[in-house]
Amino acid sequence: MHQPNEVLFYIGTYNSKEEDAILLGALDKETGEMRVLNGTKGIENPSYLALNRSGSVLYAVSEQDEGEVHAFAVEEGTGALNPLGGRRTEGGAPCYVSISPQGDYIFVANYMGGNVNAFPVNTDGSLGEMSAQVRHEGSGIRQDRQEAPHPHSVIPDSTGGRVLVCDLGIDQVLFYRVEDGKLITHREVNLPPGAGPRHLAVHPSKQWIYLINELDSTITVFANDEQNGDLKVLQSLSSLPENYTAGSDDTAADIHVSPCGRFLYASNRGHDSVGLFYIDAKTGLLESGDWVISGGRTPRNFTIIGGMLLAANQNSNNIVSFRIDRESGRLIPTGNELEVTAPVCLTPVQLI
Repeated sequence: MHQPNEVLFYIGTYNSKEEDAILLGALDKETGEMRVLNGTKGIENPSYLALNRSGSVLYAVSEQDEGEVHAFAVEEGTGALNPLGGRRTEGGAPCYVSISPQGDYIFVANYMGGNVNAFPVNTDGSLGEMSAQVRHEGSGIRQDRQEAPHPHSVIPDSTGGRVLVCDLGIDQVLFYRVEDGKLITHREVNLPPGAGPRHLAVHPSKQWIYLINELDSTITVFANDEQNGDLKVLQSLSSLPENYTAGSDDTAADIHVSPCGRFLYASNRGHDSVGLFYIDAKTGLLESGDWVISGGRTPRNFTIIGGMLLAANQNSNNIVSFRIDRESGRLIPTGNELEVTAPVCLTPVQLI
């Protein structure tokens, strides 16, 4: 059992289905110390996780050549996971799963398959048969990474009426309307050639959306026109320090806005850092703040939980905790880390 001063989080890894591939971690909110409470076998490479609003069901992609998405019932009080079955995604390397605001559909982005799926959610949280699938077409200027479409994330808007898909391979953010479980093409927003759009973070006010571009290590700031389903570019800036010369190993990874809406954080692989950016409360524009070393190699994913930021360093097999200074937003290392094999996704838990 977890202690009163602990908050919980699930950890997705690149582990086999014979191993504990999804772990339940506990974070001490005062010290930053972390520990593993339990693990779940039976799913291969659960590289991205999403927990429903009530905290009763966890969804996980299985990133393999023949992709799958699985549902797990969350055991009340303990957070242990009980399988509710899975579905084929009909595409290789699914790397992102998200849930509609109403909780009635989940969406999956298949990186190698070039396709995006929708699945209806049954009353027990299990998944019905696929209700929609769209396959992207095209390529980008980087033949090593953009030889084909590569959807990297799929994120519903706050109404559930549309989803936004970042496609790294074709340098676009694509909007789809969600109508009776179908995905209807709505609009494409073009990014500079070779940008490689990866993940989005929505400001708490819903006024702005922040996009991290993997291939050129930039952040794009958009004005968010949710009513019409459109994005207008306001700013583009590097996710790396000004005096740093990026190399071929430098690829931006994850992006999140703090719950207070004043700070934005972005992780950089190669540079192995988490950058802090200040958000202008009136314009949504960013100002570069600070960079801290992530405490390991390849910070693919991070999360903000319990007043702290936890960085998942995939290639050094560790998760490192940082305290977030409330006034400045700066990340202060707690000196604590948790050894986990290939951690690639961290998802905060609310226990029912």
